[in-house]
Amino acid sequence: MCLRCDPPDLSSVGSDDHARFFRTVGGRRCNTLNGRYMMPADDEELKRFELFHRMIQFVLGNKNYVGPVEEILSPSRAKGKDKLRVLDLGTGGGLWAIDMADEFPHVDVTGVDLAPLQPRMVPRNCTFELCDLDCACLPYPSNSYDVVHARNMHSGIHDHPQFLHELTRILRPGGLLILIEFDLRPIADGKFTSIPAKSGIPGWCALADELQRCLTLRGVDVTVPERMGELVHKLGWYDRVLQQHADIPVGFWPKDPTLLTVGQLAWMNQDLLVLAIRPLLLSSGIPEKRVKMLIEAAQRDLYYPLVHIASRLHVVHAIKSM
Repeated sequence: MCLRCDPPDLSSVGSDDHARFFRTVGGRRCNTLNGRYMMPADDEELKRFELFHRMIQFVLGNKNYVGPVEEILSPSRAKGKDKLRVLDLGTGGGLWAIDMADEFPHVDVTGVDLAPLQPRMVPRNCTFELCDLDCACLPYPSNSYDVVHARNMHSGIHDHPQFLHELTRILRPGGLLILIEFDLRPIADGKFTSIPAKSGIPGWCALADELQRCLTLRGVDVTVPERMGELVHKLGWYDRVLQQHADIPVGFWPKDPTLLTVGQLAWMNQDLLVLAIRPLLLSSGIPEKRVKMLIEAAQRDLYYPLVHIASRLHVVHAIKSM
């Protein structure tokens, strides 16, 4: 399902509209378009989106992107009447799309998501649409966007190679693809945790294991984040594919001031994320008592850490062949 959306003012949305866009799962509001993606679509999740967005900006050096975005979106690249265009998939609260529209006022920026969570007051060159992107063919013309940006998308996609094929189809030759995903495996003292009981964060490991199991049952490939560059390269449509990763500190242990800020933002993001996973766990058949135990154990590891906790962020950018 896809429709162009002037995001409604949720304070004035009637019950019929709420039923169209939202449902309640485990006490949290979730989208109705994609049953595979069970992360909330509510005010608490909007707070998490903002924390995540600010954290990524710090990680990327106070930027919103990687790769030659300024060059690709330079006004001199517009040919004839073609408008430079950016597509932001999984836009959430729309912060990335709004920032890009402000930075590049000559570019049309479109943000796409499963729920109407975006603000109404946005730059004139920024619009939002509702669309379930977990489909065989995206409702966008071929060769129509100069930059395609997708982050935190993989947990709602059942066929990621096909999804990447569609992103490539709608990207113009010479255009830039940007993919950002977090690895689902926790890191303790600089290493992925192979033995949860000896990791120092057994509760967090148990929750991460259940999360991966639930996503796998829903047809999601949980190895996608670490393999994104490989998957893009296999498409054969890109001259340059670069995958990078960064281990993001979670908490207040870094001594470097910038990393400390990142760690604080990551800690607040994870604090909200632990609770946001609840609808997915419950809807996957895990008893409520077990879900409560998993969440509380993960919170103990977060609030009273015995080790340095981190999460691995994977970032891919690729230039489509001319």
